Parts: sequence; structure tokens; C-alpha cells
Amino acid sequence: MNRRSFLKSSIASSAAVGFGAPYLHGMSKTKTYRTALIGSGWWGTNILKEAIQAGQSKVVALCDVDLTQAEVCADEISTMTADEPNLYQDYREMFDREMIDIVIIATPDHWHALNTIAALEHGAHVFVEKPTGHTVKESRVIVNVAEQTDRVVQVGLHRRIGPHHVSGMEFLKSGEVGDIGMVRMFVHGGGGHESPTPNSEPPRDLDWDLYCGPAPLRPFNRKIHPGGFRNFLDYANGTLGDWGVHWLDQVLWWSDEKAPKRIYSTGGRPIAGPPVLNEVEQTTDAPDHQTAVYEFESFTATWEHHRFGGRGADRHPFGCFFYGTKGVFHMGWRDGWTFYPAKNGDQPVHTPPQFDNEKDGHNVPPLWRDFLYCIETGNTPVANAEVGHLATNLSLLGMISYKTGRSLDWDGDQEKILNDEEANSMLRREYRGNWTYPTA
Repeated sequence: MNRRSFLKSSIASSAAVGFGAPYLHGMSKTKTYRTALIGSGWWGTNILKEAIQAGQSKVVALCDVDLTQAEVCADEISTMTADEPNLYQDYREMFDREMIDIVIIATPDHWHALNTIAALEHGAHVFVEKPTGHTVKESRVIVNVAEQTDRVVQVGLHRRIGPHHVSGMEFLKSGEVGDIGMVRMFVHGGGGHESPTPNSEPPRDLDWDLYCGPAPLRPFNRKIHPGGFRNFLDYANGTLGDWGVHWLDQVLWWSDEKAPKRIYSTGGRPIAGPPVLNEVEQTTDAPDHQTAVYEFESFTATWEHHRFGGRGADRHPFGCFFYGTKGVFHMGWRDGWTFYPAKNGDQPVHTPPQFDNEKDGHNVPPLWRDFLYCIETGNTPVANAEVGHLATNLSLLGMISYKTGRSLDWDGDQEKILNDEEANSMLRREYRGNWTYPTA
């Protein structure tokens, strides 16, 4: 098959996989699922809207530690459905009072595991945003509990089903790029020095103690909530734990590997400045730039980001470069995918991006359809708990290496860091107060 024929066939098949596969398999669309949302900010509301549009959800509950966000979400979905969901501030009260079939979880990262495990034990299927945990061991518990409860978990890795990612992955696996020895993942952006933001009293409708939950109780700061938690390491894991999970997953998808054998990461805050945390003010504490190296058996993968300098000389601001013997392949986001042949005179091969929602640049609807299809058929979703866990692991291991300042030898079968007690202890963390670290 020549390259032009390959592209025609792969684009056609990716369109089927990305947008129509569940319906092609005869999904009934007759059952309605009692659906709840935990974490009703912008992104959680966006996922819930897609669930409503899919036509099989009766929205029974919205839960958020910030009741104002729950109320805003309720107002937004009122234009789409006649459902009148009950509002909750504490997810435990919601599960005590409601019968729920599906739970969407779009909370800050440090809540993903406890929320997901509670939903599974309640008997619900779960659509949870990545990463699947703030630490490796709590993420592993999600996988175990999903198996024990026989519930479906779909992780929000929508690049697993987006059409240009599917066709690009087919191209990579076809051999057109040759033998691939190195992958470079990257996200570059702008920024500069960070001045501290004053702490303040929490908003009236926000339960700040419950927001922090099992994590350390910081003073409230508007830079954390709403939306800024990703760069506070008490609640998330910076750019590597956010953007990185998507691109690390692309490497695992392409290679069919489960884990690297060695990880090393370095970085810092030379531009943003030293972290500040006191009773008066605070800054973020995630690195403003970071490099991580993942050593696999037959290739090396690197991650890099910088939150200053912008795109610079790079033609692509995001994505993965796969370096092969026949050329270099770029898997991108809003720029689709492109293959740059090594042979002089050969023209690049390009497939433009394909989104069902151009405004957001995401492919949540096909991921949701796959989720429903797997609930109805018992099939395995494209981004199940194990897929999400393995990609999350890579980001979390990179952060442990960054924090310890040394390389980690990783046993992926045992999920254990070898010959390093301190680093191994960081696969989990102590929970605050009466919160109990999950086990299963």
C-alpha cells in the first residue's frame, strides 16, 4: 500500500473509530442513566453537557465544595434539560441520599482517587478526569476497586479516540516512520516572574477545609481556586501531571509498553522565582520548566516544558516527535499530525486536526459514547482505569525524581522503586486529619 492509499484508508477508519463505532455496534440508546457530577467547574460542566447531549443521562445531582459553582452549573444545564438535580457540597452526603448509575469526576487531582473509589463502591460507573491519582498507590487502588466492583471506568484521555490521533497512531504503527529510537514530548508557553498573591478569607459558599480534604490545609488563595490548583503541588503535579499525562499516554499507546525501567527528571523555578507560602501571601510551587527522561528497553522518551519564552523557534507548541529511521513524525493537537521524511525530496505528509468541538479542541463526545457502549456491552473502554493509571504513573514518577534530584530504577510489574527507600515512600503520602489513605 502506498502512502496516499494508506492515508485515505486510515482517515476513513479513524473517523469510524473516533465518532461512530459505538453506534455501528448497535448501541441501543434506550436506557437512561441516573448521572451525577462531582466537581462542577468549567470542565466538569463541559463533560456533563456532552453527557446530556448523548441522550441517555438523567442528571440527579451536582456536587461541589463551592456551592456557587454547583449553582452556576445547574443554571447552564437548565437550558438543555428539564432535570432538576439536587445540589451537594459533600460527596459522601450525595452518595448517602442518591441512587446513581454514572458519576463524572472533575475535581482537583488530589480528590480523584477518593471520589472515584467512593463512586465505584456505591455501584456507579465512573468517567474521571486524568490524572487518576495524586500519588501512584492511590491510583493503583482505583484499578483494583474497578475490577472488584465490575464497574466501567473511563479516564478523560480523549486523545485515545480523537480521529487524527487514531489515524496518526495507525501511521506510526504501520512502519512508515521506520524503527523509532527516540520520542520527545513537549509543551511550551509564555510567562515570567510570579509575584505573591495575598491570602484571603474563603468565599462564603466554599468549604475550604473540605476542598483541601486529605491534602495539607493551606490558607485560602484565589490563585488556587477556582482553576489554579494544577501548579500547587499539594493538590496536583504541575505541567507534567497535567498536560504530560496526555502525551505520555500517546507514547504508551504507540509502544504497547507498560512502564520504563529508569526515570530521571530535573527542573526548577529560575524565572518564576522561589515558592512563597506564609499566612499573608503565596505563590505556586510547581516548576516553571522541567525535563524528564524515560528509559525504555528499545527507545528513550523525553518530556520538556517551559512556562516562559513562548513557542520560540519550534514550529509546533505541543505534542510528540517520534524520531525514526525513515523520518520524523509529529503528533500534535490543533495542528493535526505531520510526517517529515528523511529522504531528500520527499514531501511531508500531513493530516489536519479533527475535533467534534472546535471551540474546545477536544473529542469528549466519542469518548463518552465509548463509555456508554462499554457499560451496555461489557467491553473494555479505550481509556480504562489501567490505561489511565499507567500514563499517570509516568508523570508521578517524573515528579518524584524531580523532588529527590536523582534517577529512579522502576520495577513496573511490582510498581516499586528499587534501592531507594525515600523515593519509594513517595509512592504514597500521609493524609491529613481523619482522611484515610485508600487500600485495596
